[in-house]
Amino acid sequence: MPSDDPAAALATINQAIGQSARLARRDPGEVTLIAISKTHPAEAIVPLLEAGQRAFGENRVQEAEAKWPALRARFQDVTLHLVGQLQSNKADEAVALFDAIHSVDRLSLVTALAKAMEKQGKRPECYLQVNIGDEPQKGGCAVADVPALLGAARAAGLPVVGLMAVPPALVEPAPYFALLAKLARDHDLTGLSMGMSSDFETAVTLGATHVRVGSALFGARA
Repeated sequence: MPSDDPAAALATINQAIGQSARLARRDPGEVTLIAISKTHPAEAIVPLLEAGQRAFGENRVQEAEAKWPALRARFQDVTLHLVGQLQSNKADEAVALFDAIHSVDRLSLVTALAKAMEKQGKRPECYLQVNIGDEPQKGGCAVADVPALLGAARAAGLPVVGLMAVPPALVEPAPYFALLAKLARDHDLTGLSMGMSSDFETAVTLGATHVRVGSALFGARA
């Protein structure tokens, strides 16, 4: 199981990212592996930190607040990414804790984040989350709403660097990754947060700059 030897799992995934990047004639250094540490305790995260992994992703502000201050006291060059849905009333906490927020998906959140950033003088990188498969149960703005939301976010001063999406489960993800990449190009965005444990290699070949890998590193979640 991946969780039995985190350092070996990390090396395997980094090797796969490198192979996929070279296949697409990309520099592997353009791709950041975000280790999705949600639901995993600090003691499960430390071996990856000791193996050199420095970008981590959490789903919930409250869980991250409980784990990461102590870990960051030991490993000060960590970058922390919020990859889950964010409630507007948690914007202050999210801006204080995270270096990047991947789930900006509505105008009310744009407004809340802009206020929090202004107040704190801290500006985490932002990704607009797109509901790329038009699935009612998923967060993210509709594809058709990307121009308006992006315009509002830029006008509010959010440092929007890219787009994020999760394709529908149990279907070929490549067309969805390609659509997200086209949307990003059309709007002069270079960041593409896409690809998870089951499909990160495909995502890398189609332009992902950030892949979000959890179970392949930590083993299945409890």
